[in-house]
Amino acid sequence: MKLTRNWWIIVILFMPATAWAQLSLPGVGPSLAFPDRTISDAASTMVDPVTGAVEGHLLDRLSKSELNNLLNRLRIDRINRFLRENRAHVERDRNGDPAVRGILVATDISETSISKAVENGFTVVERGRIDGLDLAFVKFSTRKSESLKSEQKKLQKIAREADISGDNIYFTSATAPSRTAGVLPAALLAGGAAKGATIGLIDGGVARHSMIKIPVEQRGFAKGAPVSSSHGTAIASLISMSQKNSRSGLLSADIYGSDPAGGNATAIARALGWMASRKISVVTISLVGPDNGLLHRAIRSAQGKGMLIVAAVGNDGPAAPPRFPAAYKGVLGVTGVDRQHRALPEAGIATPVDFAAPGADIKGAFPGGKTVPLRGTSFAAPMVAARLAAHYPSPNIALIENAVIALIGEARDLGKKGADKVYGHGLICENCAVR
Repeated sequence: MKLTRNWWIIVILFMPATAWAQLSLPGVGPSLAFPDRTISDAASTMVDPVTGAVEGHLLDRLSKSELNNLLNRLRIDRINRFLRENRAHVERDRNGDPAVRGILVATDISETSISKAVENGFTVVERGRIDGLDLAFVKFSTRKSESLKSEQKKLQKIAREADISGDNIYFTSATAPSRTAGVLPAALLAGGAAKGATIGLIDGGVARHSMIKIPVEQRGFAKGAPVSSSHGTAIASLISMSQKNSRSGLLSADIYGSDPAGGNATAIARALGWMASRKISVVTISLVGPDNGLLHRAIRSAQGKGMLIVAAVGNDGPAAPPRFPAAYKGVLGVTGVDRQHRALPEAGIATPVDFAAPGADIKGAFPGGKTVPLRGTSFAAPMVAARLAAHYPSPNIALIENAVIALIGEARDLGKKGADKVYGHGLICENCAVR
């Protein structure tokens, strides 16, 4: 009997969970931001040996149920492995999502509730304020030997008026080569200070590269940051390529650094505050995770100051739940398409899609001067952000509508006529990236 090339996918889909854990992709997050190159032989036909990305032509051969099953298993295994390998630093919150171990974040909490929480054994570890966003929060440590899940429920009962969240971890919305490439100088990169910056990038650090022709100013929001990353470097190169005649700079916030619990909601909120204080008009975030009280308020505050936020919709497939921050109201969600203008099979659609951009069959910068192939909605979002910034160079709420209308005017309609849930308003920056 002749076996089809994707016979092993069918086997994997029905394997016991214990066996699956030995075959699926490694974790994608702060300490393991990209898949390792060493994976089992059985999965090697699905995973590109250079980029670690799932092979699109194989995903295209799966039925909808097989695709959803596969991507869901990959997502679950990625999270489980991340939690297992970083158990001293992270744990699950009450929704099962990864968060900083032993820390609860309260927003809109009264002094009375803070006192009651302390009386019940919680400890205030920080009374924080996000500079640039006029946003306050209180961090509590959980009681010894108690899980974040149970403590979150108890603190919420004490402070019913507040929003109580874990300090959730957000993952890069792509697969790409090895993450770290040495510690960057803490200040400038690629040509000087970004005094005229209009675009902000919240991700890993950015390495020097000939494809990045705009000034990049960096700041760390995690232990050891900024540290160069392949994900952040690739995205910065796509922003540079997409700006066409513009030479405005880039503010880059490294929220991962060397911290196993980096990439958390607090780091993203503080990065947004920095960018708001610098009057950045457009920020791109190619990270995905759950709804979070502090992050939601930070984004609303940034939007209230005229900031437009562009985010990737994620690569967990059509059946995946909404991914944040792209799913927040007012955030522009971006999906990826291949060279034939087909939506990536792994792209999410539960998260509202506003625009599409190339997310496969493109190349980007890699630390050390190399150029590598890229795949994922992560790499579509920065191109949309760059084109949006061309129409919206400074934050001004009164000018947002005209800027978005101008961006829609650039879009090539795909799929059903007019805006649709797969491609949004259409394809932006079709020829921006290197092929």
